[in-house]
Amino acid sequence: MKNDLLFDFTVDKAAKTVFITREFDADLSLVWDAFTKAEILDQWVAPKPYVSKTKFMDFKVGGRRFYAMVSPEGQEHWAIQKYTSISPKTNFKLFNAFADKDENPQLPGSDWDYTFNEQSGRATVNIIIYNESLARMEKMIEMGFTEGFKMSMNNLENLLATLSQQA
Repeated sequence: MKNDLLFDFTVDKAAKTVFITREFDADLSLVWDAFTKAEILDQWVAPKPYVSKTKFMDFKVGGRRFYAMVSPEGQEHWAIQKYTSISPKTNFKLFNAFADKDENPQLPGSDWDYTFNEQSGRATVNIIIYNESLARMEKMIEMGFTEGFKMSMNNLENLLATLSQQA
C-alpha cells in the first residue's frame, strides 16, 4: 500500500452531506470497473469481517443494485440503489436506501454522486453523499459508516494492486 495516496473524508452535518476523495495507484478503467461491476464490487465494498452479496445489479440509468452486507453470523443488512445518471468512466449518480429482504426501501435515503478522473497514472474518486435527513445521516455514522467506509477503501486499494499485477 502506498501511503502518499490522497484520502479525505469530511462529514458536514449542517449540509447533511459526506464528502470523500480517494486516490488510487491504478488505471482509471480498473477503478471504474471496481465501482460498477458486481463481481468486483462484492470483493471489496464490505468492511471485514462482513461480506457483500449482490442479489442483482443492472448498471444503467434506471437500473438497480440490490445487495446485502452479511455479518459473520449470517445476519443480512439489505440496501437498494437506483442509478439516476451515468457518464461512462467519469461520473455516475445513484439513490441509496436501506431495505428489507423483499426490496422494500426504508426511506429517507441518500443521493450519491461519484466522479472519476485520472492524473499521472493515478485514479481519483470523489464521492458526495447527500442525505435526505440529518437523522438518517446520524444513523449511518452511528452504525460505523465512517470506519467501515475507510476499511472498504483500503480493501479496494489492496484488490486493485492485485488486479493490476494480473493485468
